[in-house]
Amino acid sequence: MIDFDAASLLLQWAAGGLLFLWVTTRRREVSLGYGWLMRGTYLLMAGGAAYIGMFVIEPMAVRDIASIGVVLASGYALVSSIVRRKAGVSGQVALAEARTERVAAMTGIEREAAEKDTNVREFDPRLDLIAPILGFIGVVAAGLEAGGPAWLAVSRFVVGALFLGAVTDAMLLGHWYLVQPGLARGALLELVYWTGWLWVPEVILLLVPIGMVSAINGTIDDGYNGLLTWFWVMCAVTTIGLIITTRLALKERSYSAVMAATGLLYLAILTAFGTDLVARALLSSGS
Repeated sequence: MIDFDAASLLLQWAAGGLLFLWVTTRRREVSLGYGWLMRGTYLLMAGGAAYIGMFVIEPMAVRDIASIGVVLASGYALVSSIVRRKAGVSGQVALAEARTERVAAMTGIEREAAEKDTNVREFDPRLDLIAPILGFIGVVAAGLEAGGPAWLAVSRFVVGALFLGAVTDAMLLGHWYLVQPGLARGALLELVYWTGWLWVPEVILLLVPIGMVSAINGTIDDGYNGLLTWFWVMCAVTTIGLIITTRLALKERSYSAVMAATGLLYLAILTAFGTDLVARALLSSGS
């Protein structure tokens, strides 16, 4: 069996989410406010991981130091982004200027270009890579300390972090289209693709014995006459179904399709967490 604790979960969630924040910010299309929201959110999660790890449960030096490192690195990236906010985001500014020129050509109505400070360097998205790199060092360390076959524990921890981070960022980015309605769909599609592909190793690794296969065939008693096991199966199947449906929704050209996709992702994050957490809770307490 592989141990499971809240500090490791929060660090996984923060590390995965911050990595996929970089996947989005590197495109230089999403407005700065999205990065502020995400860095602040995951900074708090990493802070929670550090507090729980050091003061609530048995400390684990590498994991807890990594959690503190994530707080500091994401905080530095957040401050850097705020300081350089007047430079804007190159892709967003270029798109706005292109659309303004197109409207002016069709209607003859001239609009002033969005104000930006050319003397300030744009925020460097590579700063968003520091925190997840530190975070995954802690995730690997937590996996090695979790018990069971080391390769399986580490693989579950790393893939679980990526899976939860991808689906969380996809859901939150979908909501960001309400703030930035002119944003192209490429950023959201990329996160949806990553979530779908990561679902495969996530489920496979959770099935590997001793895993959910053992619960399905009755070797492990879930304590609820199999109800918890089949709830996990439902979550796993529903998650990939929702991701596929989200991708199909985004093929529609209307703006409402993005909102529909966001609603589907809201459901997907619930079933995705059920897929990961139910299995790990069951496998950490089974015998």
